[in-house]
Amino acid sequence: MVSETLREALWVLRAQSGDREALELLLRSVQPSLRRLIHALVGPSEADDVLQETLIRVYQKLGQLTTPQLFRPWAFRIAKRLGLRHMKNQTRWLDEADAIPELDDIPTPEVRPANESLEELLRIGRVSPASRAVLVLHFQEGLSLPEVAAALELPLGTVKSRLGYGLSLLRKSLRTTRSP
Repeated sequence: MVSETLREALWVLRAQSGDREALELLLRSVQPSLRRLIHALVGPSEADDVLQETLIRVYQKLGQLTTPQLFRPWAFRIAKRLGLRHMKNQTRWLDEADAIPELDDIPTPEVRPANESLEELLRIGRVSPASRAVLVLHFQEGLSLPEVAAALELPLGTVKSRLGYGLSLLRKSLRTTRSP
């Protein structure tokens, strides 16, 4: 059986040679993982737009990838950069806009039951985007901490710190939901 990394590396080489079918297989294979990372960074309402932009950028830059075995971390870096750029642009837009009174009327989310999962914690946004990216890549995508550091272009110590911060928030959340 061919490993996923080797299969993707072969698709990269074929796609770089103009094989449209290999390109489609490659993008389909990485799309769910990219969606999870982007969703963790920008939230559900913007994830599809950033994902589409990411897939287009992967397609445009694929010819520049010199190590096909590193396709997935390379694609994660592109997704991270575009997600952070999108967040920066959104923040800039919100800073320029007047205060939006409708936001004051939105109730805060209620505390979830004791079986609150990592996915639920990520979904409701208690964790910073920086920690969410680390948690998603490590726990949902199964990357080792050095692989997460490479994919996010961060020092290993920073990755460990963000992972620790995210896990401490998860523990606090679970303790809160278990208290009477």
